[in-house]
Amino acid sequence: MLGLRVLVGVLGLLALSMAARIWVDPAAAAAQMGLVVNGPLGQATLRADVAGLFAGIGGLSVFGAVKGDGRWLLAPLCLVVAALAGRLLNLVLAGFTVEQAPPILVEIVLALILGAAFRILKPPGKAA
Repeated sequence: MLGLRVLVGVLGLLALSMAARIWVDPAAAAAQMGLVVNGPLGQATLRADVAGLFAGIGGLSVFGAVKGDGRWLLAPLCLVVAALAGRLLNLVLAGFTVEQAPPILVEIVLALILGAAFRILKPPGKAA
């Protein structure tokens, strides 16, 4: 279980680093994600909505990993699944391109890891 906690913690730290990267330089981060920043409103949207999503996923994942309590991982799991649902909806409405595959695979793997950790990691003091 320690390995799973470390994995979730590392993934959480990666998500937090992505949020920080967007907060510091939203235009550069947007370019790598296939987005275009349109002035201060676009920057604010990236910093609030996109970075906020990464920060929420990352912060709760790290907290759940540190505490060893899978209950904290339900929210980031739901956020990742919601993002994945948006990507799958886009596949249906706009069609598939090769550039879409890596983030979809990342979100599937994240959902599997967070889902497993949610089920396996028990609150401190409770039997496994």
